[in-house]
Amino acid sequence: MIRATRGVATAAALLALASVSPGVAYAQSSPPSGAPTSGPPSTGAPSTGAPSTGAPSATAPGSRLGDLELPAGWQVTGAGASRQLVWTSPEAVPMGDSRVAFHAGDRLLGHPVAARDGRSFRLPLQGVQLAEGTPLRVTAGGRRLDTAGPDRSARLTPSDPAAPPALTAPPAAPLPANGVDPGVPGRYRTVSGEYELRSVRLPGFPEPVEMRATVVGPADAPGKRPVALFLHGRHGTCYTPGTEDVTGDWPCAAGSKPIPSHQGYLRAQRLLASQGYVTLSISANGVNGQDFRAEDGGAQARSSLVRQHLARWADWSAHRADAPAAVRRSSAADLSRVLLVGHSRGGEGVNRAALDSLTPPPAAQDGYRGPVRWKILGTVPIGPTIFGNNPAPDVPSMTILPGCDGDVSDLQGQNFVDGTRGVSGGAALHSAVYMVGANHNFFNSEWTPGQAQAPAFDDFWSDEQPDPVCSPGAKTRLTAPQQQAAGATYIAAAARLFVAGDDRVRPLLDGTGRRAPSAGPVRALSHAVGANRTPAFVPGSSALTVSGGGRLCAQVDPDAARACLPPDSGGASPHFAYWEAAPEPGRDAVAMEWSRPGATVAVRSARPISLVGSDSLALRVIVPPNSTGTELDVAVTDASGRRAHLGRTRVDGLPGSERTTSYWAREVRVPLSAAARSGLELKRITTLELTPRGASGRAWLMDAWGWRAGTPAVRPAASARVDVGRLTVTEGDSGVRTYRVPVRVSGQGSGQVRLFVTDPATGEPTSRVVTVRPGRHDIDVPVKVRGNGRFGHDVTHDAFVKAVRGTVIGSHRGGVTVRNDDPMPKVSVTPVADKVAEGAALTWRVTLSEPADAEISGHVAFLPPADGTELTTADLDQAWLKEQLGEVPATATPLSQIEFGGLNLPVSIPAGATTTEVSVPTATDDVSEPVESLRAQLITYDGTWEPVPGPEFVGTVRDAA
Repeated sequence: MIRATRGVATAAALLALASVSPGVAYAQSSPPSGAPTSGPPSTGAPSTGAPSTGAPSATAPGSRLGDLELPAGWQVTGAGASRQLVWTSPEAVPMGDSRVAFHAGDRLLGHPVAARDGRSFRLPLQGVQLAEGTPLRVTAGGRRLDTAGPDRSARLTPSDPAAPPALTAPPAAPLPANGVDPGVPGRYRTVSGEYELRSVRLPGFPEPVEMRATVVGPADAPGKRPVALFLHGRHGTCYTPGTEDVTGDWPCAAGSKPIPSHQGYLRAQRLLASQGYVTLSISANGVNGQDFRAEDGGAQARSSLVRQHLARWADWSAHRADAPAAVRRSSAADLSRVLLVGHSRGGEGVNRAALDSLTPPPAAQDGYRGPVRWKILGTVPIGPTIFGNNPAPDVPSMTILPGCDGDVSDLQGQNFVDGTRGVSGGAALHSAVYMVGANHNFFNSEWTPGQAQAPAFDDFWSDEQPDPVCSPGAKTRLTAPQQQAAGATYIAAAARLFVAGDDRVRPLLDGTGRRAPSAGPVRALSHAVGANRTPAFVPGSSALTVSGGGRLCAQVDPDAARACLPPDSGGASPHFAYWEAAPEPGRDAVAMEWSRPGATVAVRSARPISLVGSDSLALRVIVPPNSTGTELDVAVTDASGRRAHLGRTRVDGLPGSERTTSYWAREVRVPLSAAARSGLELKRITTLELTPRGASGRAWLMDAWGWRAGTPAVRPAASARVDVGRLTVTEGDSGVRTYRVPVRVSGQGSGQVRLFVTDPATGEPTSRVVTVRPGRHDIDVPVKVRGNGRFGHDVTHDAFVKAVRGTVIGSHRGGVTVRNDDPMPKVSVTPVADKVAEGAALTWRVTLSEPADAEISGHVAFLPPADGTELTTADLDQAWLKEQLGEVPATATPLSQIEFGGLNLPVSIPAGATTTEVSVPTATDDVSEPVESLRAQLITYDGTWEPVPGPEFVGTVRDAA
């Protein structure tokens, strides 16, 4: 049984605020059982101010979820399809890029809706039943929010509270230096400035969004110059100078100023400008302050904002005299050569902008509807989110994964690489660069303590036990200047490869294993898919069988027998980050475990594979963090049974801890020359054999490819684009109506998607693969709605998709939301026993004017009495009081003055019923006292889950006779 413990959310760990649309509680990971919401969230963005009036307070044990007794801080409201799980933090949760998630044990329930105060979070539970003893957890980006930790202010300067424990593995030798260092400044003098244009309106956002940018470019570079556009992520929007106050408001309130997040990439901008690039970094505070309204977390809005700026630059390229002074001051821009750089949610935003530039989004959801007068040659997501699981497969990308990311700490941006496999032609290089010791915030100087104008903090949290990899003072942890230097260098590497076409920098990005000296001491490791790779053995996208000392494992599956990473792994993997459903079909790897040398794992393909034209076999292999010296013999067999040993390779793990996501695949290559010498038919390879040479160990094969050097030209394939919309309907008073989830298929050609449909009663998704073609209605999700005349809560039917082959995904999630259109019954309170002697219970009856189809829930809040002596905690039954509060105050406290929300008694009238009773049991004592009293108010929640103040009532207690 769960015992009552105060849920404590600390400023250090509270990095993210739920970002959901009206009608949908987001789910990015495993089973989103409570994915839909009943009604829109409370309006407004997060704030660090005082709690709003009527916010649900911590509920003591006695509130239950099925057989589960809830700890303090949690509350269940509603019943059946309208039940909601509520968690209240004692502190506001600062804005960040990841989303708040509710878990039950290892199961993700979903992503809740946040109230304006940033403290209260609500998640529908439609039909979920949990067993006794199942612990509830609140996380953001994999970090726990509901446990006690160190008290950290918003402006936190990194310190070294204690020496971090040493890593067990010896430090790795530096990689060989690359022949070309892209981080060396160029020959051009740079100039800078800023422009601000008229704000723009974006669909779904009531407030206009600013059009503001910092421009840094070469002053004297000849001809038109390539363009690099930077987009920051989801951070606080406003601050009050001279204070620690940061909010997520938009527009900013009087006395506060916008946080200049767009000015945080000047180091990278100046480096690129010296090399001949025109750079602009755009402000997106207006999106950050409103993206809680967007079902996709603001990805489409950020894409629209990026393309709005590119459109202005296209205008200025044609009519330079009309450009702002900051633009005219720099060399002219060439919009046919554009690199997009996005940090955090900005990474997802620039990915969507690249996709939208190739296949237009639905006009109703897009804030830019003009022609595409630019060409995006590559993207650089930095510590990105990818809630939509929809990377642009035909636009080259280089994703930076910060090893000490304390915000998007599951490193879900890995899917910008893994999620492109098999979707399109595979010519685009998709690279991941894992930066050991880098955190999330310090890539942006305006998010860095000591550099920022507004309050800033180190997002990686440290508690009483310092982390050996990521705590300040650890040898592997980067300082802010080191991290910013490394970020600038690798952004420049992507620009040089994707835009300038200089293949000499490719070894920094494609797993060859080279370093850039200008990046300083950073250990930056890379792997890639695409370019000149030929698919060979790719679990999940081809028919493979595994024998020997291995098994096919599911990257995302709650079943430990199927899951790739065991529960006791002591860390996490970016490759196995949860998305919207678990299990998630189509995401597999090969798990290997051995207890003796020579335990061969054979991976067989149902169809022969051609490796003709490849120089090497490239494998992406995960080994446990801090491990060294894992050696594997690699062999292949052809369809005729001829076998060739290709060589032996060694794989070392990354520095890691239980708090890092460091089960990350290292790319290793073995030459195919031995296969050619042995007479194998490289056209007809059927089996890959991996034989460990160590006494025991574990490893995971992500995939294997035929590899040869070079970066081919990318020509986007003809792909079908799928966008899932949301239809909102009213239930009506009678009859049954059938509605369909709106799905738009555009683009060219045909392809396949995996369609997931969520059962609104259980929250469990089912999936199937569907072939889609533009102009047809291949995805059909009917929803039947039965009308009636009784109050109930909204019900949401959700559907979401991901690309399988020959498709791209814009809006990945939508559905049908059925709105209740009947008024809530009136509530009254009448006394049953409101004048009692000590030892008796004060009791009142709560009555509805008519029955409802949903449980009517709320709580009783205690107020100071108008006159007389107020009842204290000493006057109540102590066992009952402990059950309500978790712990009894040490001194007698008036009921209206109990800390942390006070004594709030849950009230619930089941669906179909009209009455319930609420009681306050009192205790006897030997002290002669005057008549004591209490004053209380009933608070209920309406159909939009906003608190509704109800009747007040009083009770008196006299001494026992």
